[in-house]
Amino acid sequence: MNNLMMADSVLAQVEKPARYTGGELNSIMKNASEVDIRFAFCFPDSYEIGMSHLGMKILYHILNERKDIWCERVFAPWIDMEAQMRALKVPLFGLESQEPIETFDFIGFTLQYEMSFTNILNMLDLAGVPLRTAERLERSERPERAFPFVCAGGPCAVNPEPLAPFVDFFMIGEGEEVILEVMDAYLEWKDSGTPRKAFLKKLTQVEGVYVPLFYDVTYQEDGTIQSFQPNEAGVPAIIRKRIIKDLDQVSYPDKVVVPFIDIVHDRVMLELFRGCIRGCRFCQAGFIYRPVREKSPEKLTEIARNLIANTGYEEIGLLSLSTSDYTGLEALALPLLEEMEQQKVSFSLPSLRIDSFSMELMQKAQKVRKSGLTFAPEAGTQRLRDVINKGVTEEDLFRSAKMAFEGGWTSVKLYFMLGLPTETMADVDGIAALAQGVLRVWHAVPKELRKKSISISVSAAAFVPKPFTPFQWVAQDTIAVMKEKQFHLKDQMRDKKISFKYHDSNISLLEAVFARGDRRLADVLELAWRNGCKFDSWDEHFKNSVWLEAFAALGVDLSFYAHRVRDFAEILPWDHIDVGVHKKYLINEAKLALLEHTTPHCRQTCTACGANRLADANCVCQEVLA
Repeated sequence: MNNLMMADSVLAQVEKPARYTGGELNSIMKNASEVDIRFAFCFPDSYEIGMSHLGMKILYHILNERKDIWCERVFAPWIDMEAQMRALKVPLFGLESQEPIETFDFIGFTLQYEMSFTNILNMLDLAGVPLRTAERLERSERPERAFPFVCAGGPCAVNPEPLAPFVDFFMIGEGEEVILEVMDAYLEWKDSGTPRKAFLKKLTQVEGVYVPLFYDVTYQEDGTIQSFQPNEAGVPAIIRKRIIKDLDQVSYPDKVVVPFIDIVHDRVMLELFRGCIRGCRFCQAGFIYRPVREKSPEKLTEIARNLIANTGYEEIGLLSLSTSDYTGLEALALPLLEEMEQQKVSFSLPSLRIDSFSMELMQKAQKVRKSGLTFAPEAGTQRLRDVINKGVTEEDLFRSAKMAFEGGWTSVKLYFMLGLPTETMADVDGIAALAQGVLRVWHAVPKELRKKSISISVSAAAFVPKPFTPFQWVAQDTIAVMKEKQFHLKDQMRDKKISFKYHDSNISLLEAVFARGDRRLADVLELAWRNGCKFDSWDEHFKNSVWLEAFAALGVDLSFYAHRVRDFAEILPWDHIDVGVHKKYLINEAKLALLEHTTPHCRQTCTACGANRLADANCVCQEVLA
């Protein structure tokens, strides 16, 4: 059945039909007969979440700039839509053409979150594409059975092993340049008449591309990795991530697709810089996106003007891992704020640090539209903040809160983590104490200077150890310990002005398992999906018992991946990936954490992490730690 023909009958039965119709402002239409490559950019979650993702907007723009490539968007159909599609045998399709993506050249996934992995399998199945690389290779030997190449990138790709049997190749690091190099390699191979495997072998010579097919892994009796090495000559042993060295020179969209329905982040997004100077030891993004590279205020102003003119949005979000660390913030924000205020365009400034909070900037940024403020102390005591190298103090928080309350803000969100390495119940109690301290700050502000009401929202996520951080070797808290801390903290939150929420520790456990997992998890992933698991990051769809049954059925121990302390000498599943930061550096940071010693941020002192070598910058990293 043609997707366009079935539209009315199917869409009438589902929630939010606009998720599936396409045709939004600035979506790109091309003639399929006039392009050489068709690329399905798949976001393995709902339309509202995927359309909020900046990476999709950037790569959609970059691919479609090429006349010989047509990139279309694909999102995970919601439960109701999937039921209709399966009942009517409608395959997964691209939003722009409404045509089945099984006929495309590439199906590409962005890996933003480990709990989206079952959606990847579900989308491949809905598309009619075999799940595994080996099966696609075998069934594509005949031209009439050729399938798209399945690729993936994004932050979770820094440990690609749990998905290795399903994905033909991964692009490690930033994708703007490498994805076009892959497209060029495909055009060279396409008419060569050589087997599918020949193209994958060709990709091993593209820096930043990892092809799991050409690597073998063996295990020791205790379950740890014995060896990981290439199985063909000429394949690199280490895959180095790709970075964009000059952000001003790389293409950035001056138009983005404007959805018909509300999405999570429904605004223009300005990316100030990539990387982070801070070195918080729990934060994977702070390490894998190094080194810091900034866009100029002039370039950002130009982009902002074009995006507002071409979309009609009334809000601009300034994005980075730590917005207040952008060296050109005042040079960018103050003139742009004045210009945009005349157009009734507001600003959102996430990721402002407590120790560099600017009330003047916040007041000007939200003069048009005022929203709540978010602060992230992360830990309840100074001791634990030193362990994680957060670099902020209780005084920083209270000073920022005082400025906010005096400035008229009535809503403050506080973000923490439970289960951080070395955490004690005294640290947990410190979270409640900080929330109460913020409330006391509000009471201390003269009534004529503050609003009549206050809302303090405390959120406590469960700590998940991640690859390429100093905590990649530590054990995650068990479910029992995590729940004890959660319930204990909940009991401390008794004031009606303070609300408290925490994450499902069962989901956090699975996130930890897949974050540091290896290829042996692929079978568990597939079995859980076949038994009904999908949209695992959504509480209402998470099926913990099904997951546990899948692990038990295959004899895979969750604790081996989540609750085990690793030795520094152990071969880790991601050791063949080079994100720039030296492993010796991470080990040193792990040792400093146990000593409760902090490390200065990058603008104070170069700590020789190694990342600058990827940007061809002058740095002593290799000399110190090589």
